Amino acid sequence: MDGREDEHASLADRFEAHRGHLRGVAYRMLGSLAEADDAVQETWLRLGRSEAGDIENLTGWLRTVVSRICLDQLRSAAARHEEPAGEHLPEPGAAVAGPEEEVLLADSVGRALLVVLDRLGPAERVAFVLHDLFAVPFDQIAPVVERTPLTTKKLASRARHKVRGTSPLDAPTLSAHRHVVEAFLAAARGGDLEALLMVLAPDVVRTADLSALPAGRAAVIRGARAVADETVLLRRNARFAEPALVDGAVGLVVAPHGRLLLALVIRVEGDRVAAYEVVADPARLRALDLAVLGGVPDRPEGGHAGV
Repeated sequence: MDGREDEHASLADRFEAHRGHLRGVAYRMLGSLAEADDAVQETWLRLGRSEAGDIENLTGWLRTVVSRICLDQLRSAAARHEEPAGEHLPEPGAAVAGPEEEVLLADSVGRALLVVLDRLGPAERVAFVLHDLFAVPFDQIAPVVERTPLTTKKLASRARHKVRGTSPLDAPTLSAHRHVVEAFLAAARGGDLEALLMVLAPDVVRTADLSALPAGRAAVIRGARAVADETVLLRRNARFAEPALVDGAVGLVVAPHGRLLLALVIRVEGDRVAAYEVVADPARLRALDLAVLGGVPDRPEGGHAGV
């Protein structure tokens, strides 16, 4: 190889060392693995067109470029009033739709976090992801979002408030309700009929938008046994569920690849689920106040881990 080929190979090796970090940043900003990979590839192309030898801090340069690409994409989608791509839950016994890797990524990042991030404005999302999830200082984020460091800090603070949300319930009650909802979810995932009957109130009522149900299912069913039997039948759906604050109470969001599909508005009484509603209508989903339960997940180790 001549000198130019050696230089290109060296640059490619250095870029590959950063790919995981860039992919992690882009995935949290865009919520789509395919879009994140496209953003990372565009970052590589821009690096190839730059004077790479003059870049003093390659990590910072690459992160800034991929963040700007993501911000442009988020702004473009917002200007077109795009909704996240529609998803469908698998029928009982069917294979999981979509790439398995993206399902696992949504698990690792947190479905509730991805759902709530989708509700932030473009600049809010970029500022929050960079600062709160990757520990990037505000003076480095400011040029990305084209704000002053102080305004950037306010952007991230506003986003943080939306992500964390608020609840009228006191901390002990919220914790107790979360325990009940998590027990319900664990029983649903395991298809454990007896455990479901233990966590459901005898007179529990399940209501649902018809679009959330397989054909022929009733919009309202009553009684622990009927609700438990249906939950066992549809237990594959529970894999994609995660506890979240739903209108200030502990509920569940169902997001197969990190995109909100269903929400369960749950009423807990004592140590049982007294009632829940399955919301699937897009307009009703948008009207729900959703937040991450129990705070924001820890940053990737060292702020540099991949997805």
